Formats: sequence, C-alpha cells, structure tokens
Amino acid sequence: MTAPADNKLVIAQVRNEPELFQALAIREVVFIEEQHVPETIERDDEDARAYHLLAFAEGHAIGTGRLVILTAPPAGETGTWGQIGRMAVLQSHRKNGVGNLLLGALEAEARRRGLTGVMVHAQLYALGFYERHGYRPAGPVFEEAGIDHVEARRRLTG
Repeated sequence: MTAPADNKLVIAQVRNEPELFQALAIREVVFIEEQHVPETIERDDEDARAYHLLAFAEGHAIGTGRLVILTAPPAGETGTWGQIGRMAVLQSHRKNGVGNLLLGALEAEARRRGLTGVMVHAQLYALGFYERHGYRPAGPVFEEAGIDHVEARRRLTG
C-alpha cells in the first residue's frame, strides 16, 4: 500500500512485512516506550495470524490495531468471536478521531468474516472510548503488564 501524500487520513490493511514493521514500530513507541509494557508481553505469537491495520496521515503511519479470531468464545458467549487489540495512535495524532476509524475498520472486518462479536482488553482509562462504541464491561478489573484492564464485549450479530 502506498500512503497518500496529502493530509487525508487513510486506514489500510497491512499487506507485507515492511508495513507490519511500521505497525510494530508504532506499538513500540506507545506501549513499550510510553507505557513501559515489557517487549516480551507486547509482542506475541498472535501477530503472525492477526489481521492488522495501519492509519496514515500526510503519508506517514500514525496508528495501528489488529483483529485476532478467538479459538473459543468468551465465557458465557456462543458463536465465533474476535479480539481487537494493540490499538495505538502516536501521541501527536491522538484526539483526531484516528482511534474511532481504526476501531470501526476492525469491526467492519469482523462483520465481513461473520463473527458473532468482538472483545477487547481495555485499559481502564480507555473504557469510556469503547463504551461509546457499544462495548460493555464483562468481568472484574485485572492487571496486564502492570496496567489495570477490563474485558469489554460487543455483539455484532444475533
């Protein structure tokens, strides 16, 4: 994918290794450098099978997110579910709607694949963002990489 040279925001599927490296670089800045998440936790085997997106602004990669199809539905659910995660936007581009667009595109892909629903491990400070998009907390607060999270779910069908 060649990013546009203008200032339009574009969301595109990661299609090759160089684009995946751009996504991983954004995650490194946001999660490892800013939030001090250990690299051994931030990088995982799911990256190899996930559907990844990049957000481009002014021709530069500025955000990313991924969708992983779960091998089993979350507790108490039926059907095929996905997990949206590793959503990260560079600090200079936050509050510009990039997260909304990434989440919408990942949900659209989940619908295209016929998934019943999607879940996230939302950092507590970001729970309101997900709730505004129809996600509901499911379960207690838990710690992941030293940061409080809560699982939140959204049904897409049925």
